[in-house]
Amino acid sequence: MSDQIPVSRLHLDDLHVGQRFTSAAHTIDEAQIKAFAAQFDPQPFHTDEEAAKSSLFRGLAASGWHTAAITMRLNVDGGLPLAGGIIGAGGEINWPIATRPGDTLHVESEVIEVTPSRSKPDRGIAVIVSRTINQRGEVVQILTAKLVVPRRTAA
Repeated sequence: MSDQIPVSRLHLDDLHVGQRFTSAAHTIDEAQIKAFAAQFDPQPFHTDEEAAKSSLFRGLAASGWHTAAITMRLNVDGGLPLAGGIIGAGGEINWPIATRPGDTLHVESEVIEVTPSRSKPDRGIAVIVSRTINQRGEVVQILTAKLVVPRRTAA
């Protein structure tokens, strides 16, 4: 993952329904899965290969929260270049399949709604669907997020 922040950031006024963004990629390995799980989600199917074999996952799987954290990092690093940062106001998250060691993930995001605030003219809400996809084209996470985005100019 890159430490670079994109120079051009988008305001609510720059967004439109159907607009798409694609992030860079990140490959996750067994050590990353186990380290994250040890600290934040210490369940055996995230920390122990043998225990994971007899779980629902049938093998070591990253925590969904780890996949969410990678998604956030990829979006922050330029996958979703919003002015003011990526500020959540709610949302829904789904993990259709597990993220596995060796998976290379990238995020494809689409703006599905843009609504200027009536009470706060300096901002609005953009609803964005971010799909985290592995190297086989399988969607491992779907995040529908309501994001607070500043306006370029007050209406």
